[in-house]
Formats: sequence, structure tokens, C-alpha cells
Amino acid sequence: MAPNLKFANHQQDFFTTLSQRVNQYFKSNGIERTANSEMVFKTIFMFMLYFIPYFVIISGGVTNIWWQLGMCVVMGLGLAGIGLSVMHDANHGSYSTKNWVNNLLGLSLNLVGGHAFNWKVQHNVLHHTYTNVHEVDEDISPRGVLRMAPTSRWIPIHRYQHMYAWVFYGLMTFVWVLAKDFSRLVKYEKDGLVKRNKSTAAAEWSAMLVSKALYFGYILVVPMLLLPLAWWQVLIGFFVMHYVAGFILAIIFQPAHVVDGTEYPLPDGDGKLENNWAIHQLLTTTNFGHKEKLFSWYVGGLNYQVEHHLFPNVCHVHYRKLATIVEQTAAEFGLPYKTKERFWDALVAHARQLKMLGARPVTA
Repeated sequence: MAPNLKFANHQQDFFTTLSQRVNQYFKSNGIERTANSEMVFKTIFMFMLYFIPYFVIISGGVTNIWWQLGMCVVMGLGLAGIGLSVMHDANHGSYSTKNWVNNLLGLSLNLVGGHAFNWKVQHNVLHHTYTNVHEVDEDISPRGVLRMAPTSRWIPIHRYQHMYAWVFYGLMTFVWVLAKDFSRLVKYEKDGLVKRNKSTAAAEWSAMLVSKALYFGYILVVPMLLLPLAWWQVLIGFFVMHYVAGFILAIIFQPAHVVDGTEYPLPDGDGKLENNWAIHQLLTTTNFGHKEKLFSWYVGGLNYQVEHHLFPNVCHVHYRKLATIVEQTAAEFGLPYKTKERFWDALVAHARQLKMLGARPVTA
């Protein structure tokens, strides 16, 4: 299990030096590591992008079925935006210095159908600590028709995953909301991760079931009661919204770690990884699209994945400034700083990696 894995202790000077420089940046500029006015504006914008179309639909503001479907697409953009730019920072504890603010905004995930506790275990604990480590980092865990790591089981259909993976990406949030939250909580309880993260199964099951009921109430039951639509039409709108959000989230997160040139470190027989935690993050993480300003704004700075993985407790609005510090420090220590100039380059690199992982292994 993950807690038995240990990182190496050598080459600690890199992260010590980098942390000192990052701390000096905030101190010399007199700014906090948390949210600023730009972040507050973005938070309001993303919630409006999600809820305004919803209220327009249920109030009868648009009656044309195609316009209603278009509103569901916009809701999908807002749903992804809340995940990328609000919930993500809050559940990392980087939105505010006040825990109650982080906890409240972190529950925005529950507001849109997920469960914040599950996400924090899967993302903060497993993914951020053991990035790209097979059978620990769930982002690259075996997914049947998708093979994300060279040590995962191979089946013949994987030969074509670089073509069909994009279709499955749209199902990400849909599957999480309907099924994965339940299976993850069962797994985390069994593995002792619920207790280890200072909660109880009873508390998390209660919170999740109540929030799911409220979510399905406003997103499905209310439209079915208020609108002259068939139940299946409401379900189509629900699916379209989640498909748009899931696709956006998947194509942002996957190119950060599943790209050509990335590494998949494996522990030795004693459960020890070759590098220390910070260098491990450099080897397994890739940036992209730094010059694409509007894109960077929408995706919550998650195209600065290197900075995010090294400093997850810093609000993403600061990553653009920190990137120069991180890149220069990595170069001084002879360490890689992986980046793709454009988002498109990252998608192409991800497709190449999918094709490589889909090829039949020599031992298969």
C-alpha cells in the first residue's frame, strides 16, 4: 500500500533552495500565497457560468429544445470551470488562510455532484504524493479499455486507445457522480484511508448520500417537475452537461502526466523510490501552453502542473510568476523542467504516449 512507500533522502538541496526562493518572492512582493481579487472574480464567474444557464432553463427563459441543450453545454463549461479554478484550490487548502473558507468552497464539488472527501484522498494524498506510481496513483490505474502505465495489464483493444480514448474522456464526471464515488469510498474505508484522513465511514457516507440526493434533486427532479419535457430529454441534457465537463477536465489533466518523455517510477523490493519527492514530481509532470493567456485563465493555472505539484498549497493565480523561479532553479541543479509550448503540443504528445502504451508489450 502507498504508506509503505518511501522516497529517497538524497539531493534535498534542490527543493530547499527552491522553497527559499519562492518564499522570498512572496515576502519581497508583500503578497499572500492564497487567493487575490483575480481569484475572487474568477470564482464568481465560474459559478455564474454554471448556475445562470440552469435558472434560465428551469424558469422557462428558453423554450426551444436546442437552446436548452446549448444551455446544458454552457453549464458543462461552468462545471469544469468550478472544478479547475475553485474546488481544486479550495480542497488543496490554497484558496484562503482560513480553513472554513477552504472547506466551504471545497464543498462546491458536492454541490455539483461529487464528494470532496473522496477527491482529496484520490488527488491530494495518492496522486500528488505518488505521481505516476503504478497501483498507487489512481490517475494511471488500470481502466479496462484504457492503459495509462507501461506496467498495467495489456489487452488487444489497447492498440487503438490513441483513437478511442477521447470518446471515453467525456464520461469522466458522469461516472464519478453515478458510480465511482461509491466504489472509492468503499475502497478507502477498506484500505484504512478514511480513518487515516481523520474521518469516519459513517460521517462520509452520510455526507455523500445527503449531498447526492440534493444534487440529483435540483439537477434532475426540479427540471422534470417544472418543464414540459419528457424525463429522457432531461437526462440527455444532464448527460451532455457532464460529457462537456468530463472531456474538458480529462484533456487538461491527462497531458500533464501521460505524455511522451514522462517517467513511471517503481519502488524497489523494499518499497523505496529512487528519488526524493520533489525530483519525483519533476520527472513525472509536464507543463503546457504558458503563452496561451485565456486558456491559462480558464483552466485554473493547471497548465502549470510542475509548479502546482511542487507547491500545491499556493493558489494557482501565482503560478505564472513562480514558473520562472522553478525553471531556473531546476536548470541550476541539472534537473528537467518539462514543458510543451502549446496546449495542442501537449495533446499530440499525450496521443503519442497512448499509442506507445497501447502497443503490445514484448512480454505480453
